[in-house]
Amino acid sequence: MADLSKIFKAYDVRGVVPDELDEEIAQAVGAAFVELTGATSVVMAHDMRTSSGPLAAAFARGATSRGADVVNAGLGSTDMLYYASGSLGLPGVMFTASHNPAKYNGMKMCRAGAVPVGTETGLLEIRDRAAELLDRGLGGEPGKGTVTERNLLEGYAAHLKTLVDLSGIRPLKVVVDAGNGMGGYTVPEVFKGLPIELTPLYFELDGTFPNHEANPIEPENLRDLQKAVVSQGADIGIAFDGDADRCWVIDERGESVSPSTITALVAVRELAKHPGATIIHNLITSKGVPEIIAEHGGTPVRTRVGHSFIKAEMARTGAVFGGEHSAHYYFRDFWFADSGMLAALHVLAALGEQDRPLSEVLARYSRYAASGEINSRVGDQAAALARVREAFEGREGVTFDELDGLTVSGPDWWFNLRPSNTEPLLRLNAEAADEEKVAAVRDEVLAVVRS
Repeated sequence: MADLSKIFKAYDVRGVVPDELDEEIAQAVGAAFVELTGATSVVMAHDMRTSSGPLAAAFARGATSRGADVVNAGLGSTDMLYYASGSLGLPGVMFTASHNPAKYNGMKMCRAGAVPVGTETGLLEIRDRAAELLDRGLGGEPGKGTVTERNLLEGYAAHLKTLVDLSGIRPLKVVVDAGNGMGGYTVPEVFKGLPIELTPLYFELDGTFPNHEANPIEPENLRDLQKAVVSQGADIGIAFDGDADRCWVIDERGESVSPSTITALVAVRELAKHPGATIIHNLITSKGVPEIIAEHGGTPVRTRVGHSFIKAEMARTGAVFGGEHSAHYYFRDFWFADSGMLAALHVLAALGEQDRPLSEVLARYSRYAASGEINSRVGDQAAALARVREAFEGREGVTFDELDGLTVSGPDWWFNLRPSNTEPLLRLNAEAADEEKVAAVRDEVLAVVRS
């Protein structure tokens, strides 16, 4: 039987095209998806990568061969696909490799209402059925279902603006770096009609990413945006990743804003509308986040990293909002799904509702020094984790937690070290009371990991 284990990750499909993921595999996944979900209709969208359209068409051939009709939204961001799934009440699939380099592509699948499909909710069964079809032959009845083209961009933009009140904001100068990704497609429509003077950077859709990778978590990919914010005298800068489901914020000084700070800001805004509500935060967000949530009457709930896990926990608890260190933000009012654009609108609303600069607005939401996410390429992730645990065992006041990777906490510091789901990397995040302490913790852990 075909081995698809390398490309089926914890909560999506991701691989190099065509070596690991090709149109035949996409067609098999389309057939398996319909067989195992019982879907009579499926909605799909794709990003700007050159391989995305052909992979989507192949998936549609597989889905229609099992009798399902396909609504093809064409180009779109991942959160636009979630909007489509939620508003149409259909299971869906997004073709994207998000922030990964141009040679990659993948699929994010969901059930009707944008309910995620992950390893614990059907993804492994789809993998095994697709492998079986590849081994025995795809079969089915070509063309049994229909494919209908449908542009959902306008509806998506209008819906987002019903979720955040932007009616009273002051005029704002905003620089947006789309990184040649899908933000270049969605931002103009979403910002239409708002008192925003927009300076666009890299809005041309180009899956080869000629200017920089569309991965705002890496500081070097923010340099152009930071310079433009300062040179333009802008109020704010916003960077999106390739499929525009994540956003990163730059303040008026050109300084990068931690996603933990944005999580705390949006949490407080959501708690103002829903007093006493539950807010989800993953285990890598600043410890200031649960502190601020509790101070504003909310209930913080800590969870592991990953959108399928966050969404499942939000559904279980009825949480109104969830935030991750990676700049993914989840909203109950958006089918518990993540939307970088919706988070950006919240920040614009908070900024535009008063006259202070963004750095002052956000100062109350940032309490500790953080390392940011630091990646280390390692051959044996488990062995490196074991070395780190051994290095810190026996120290006074130190505790260990293995909810997701390894979290080690001391009196005034903590760090998390966890394996990437998509690459041979260990990801380190550290936080402490001050910059000096966080640097010491960071350097000690990296020395062990990279030894």
